[in-house]
Amino acid sequence: MTEYTNEHEHEPRTPIEHERVPTRAAVFVPIVRQRNPAEDLSEAVKRGDEERLVEAEGLALAIELDVVARGSIPISKIQPATLIGSGKVSELAGLIAAEKIGLVIFDHPLTPVQQRNLEKELNAKVLDRTGLILEIFGRRARTKEGRLQVELAHLNYQRGRLVRSWTHLERQRGGAGFLGGPGETQIEADRRQLQEKIKRLEKELEQVRRTRALHRAKRKKAPHPIVALVGYTNAGKSTLFNKVTGAEVLAKDLLFATLDPTLRRINLPHGTEVIFSDTVGFISDLPTHLVAAFRATLEEVVEADIVLHVRDIANPDTGAQAADVRKILADLEIDADDPEHVIEVWNKADRLDEQARAQVEISAASHPRGQAVHIVSALTGENVSALLADIEGRIAGLAEPVSLNVPADALGILPWVYDNSVVREREDREDGSVHLAIDLTRQARSDLLRLKHRHPEVQIEGLPALEEIDD
Repeated sequence: MTEYTNEHEHEPRTPIEHERVPTRAAVFVPIVRQRNPAEDLSEAVKRGDEERLVEAEGLALAIELDVVARGSIPISKIQPATLIGSGKVSELAGLIAAEKIGLVIFDHPLTPVQQRNLEKELNAKVLDRTGLILEIFGRRARTKEGRLQVELAHLNYQRGRLVRSWTHLERQRGGAGFLGGPGETQIEADRRQLQEKIKRLEKELEQVRRTRALHRAKRKKAPHPIVALVGYTNAGKSTLFNKVTGAEVLAKDLLFATLDPTLRRINLPHGTEVIFSDTVGFISDLPTHLVAAFRATLEEVVEADIVLHVRDIANPDTGAQAADVRKILADLEIDADDPEHVIEVWNKADRLDEQARAQVEISAASHPRGQAVHIVSALTGENVSALLADIEGRIAGLAEPVSLNVPADALGILPWVYDNSVVREREDREDGSVHLAIDLTRQARSDLLRLKHRHPEVQIEGLPALEEIDD
């Protein structure tokens, strides 16, 4: 096979123009059979080939591509020029021509050279897994932060695809092909340009993050605990979020239907107010720069009082998906196995037949990590009320009851009390004073004691001594 070299490959790539309809696509999952010596063979959960193919096709459908061909491609040895062997490339070229396919997706990382060679041989646009995910992210992001994160991830991806090509540039000047020549100068200019854009975006993102950090700090002082939903993409987080909050977050059977974090304040069955946070879905084999770019959207999870790990329990790949989620949570220094902090929500129970349902119930009852497991259907609402009752019970343990006697000359603190606590009872007395029975979070308790330091006439019952709180 003739290896394809773009004579201008030092320049940022532009899509190859083709006559075929661009939405007709083929999805292929290369299955590399050669063992990686660094691979952890002790890992119990492995993703099946068919499940990988289904997920890859789901990624394509997420941007409304018309997938007319799909399949797995076993690879005994990775080919540096084209990833797959020349015979398979010829076979795919015939299929692509016959089906008038304009876009070919390989669910595997491709080097810039492999991508260019495949585009030449297949006469079609080629995307690897990272490129496809970036395309989805670009279409899904709605907030300023989301759009900045997408652009930053795209630039980092583009920077990694600037390929050195000394020969043709040196030939243009008649040089001998040494480092520091005009070829190096042009490539370094491209890299500097990208790096300047990346630095600008990082500064903008940092400003947005500071603003969000201030908002989170205000929420921590407020009496409303945060419940964060996490899970593998398409596990049904947004559907559950909508069921619980009555919001209208995009909830489709699509991978990455939600990218930007969404917050809603709701009342639980017995009146407890909480903030629910829907977050970006996780996915396996997400490149490092994509994880870094979207880490900020997961900061709500780090700050959450309770984390709901939502799983698609009807998916044959649910075990591997859960392992991926636990790994990312560990990267965020969250113990996914903490039974006090994390609740597993096994969603899509409506898709289980009687036999599968019985097996799932047995698994839930004998959960090895000792966590509470709720088998629910966010679509039908099955068992959602029991989940909310569990959440409310846990939150009751996060807040402690406090009694306040506020004299008439200190009533100016009442707005703060109402903004930073749950007022369960109020008694207005004849002498103008007010007696309150309230629930306070740990942060709010500290702030109340500092407030009392300025208003010693206020009587507080149920809090530690002032000296226990650092000013």
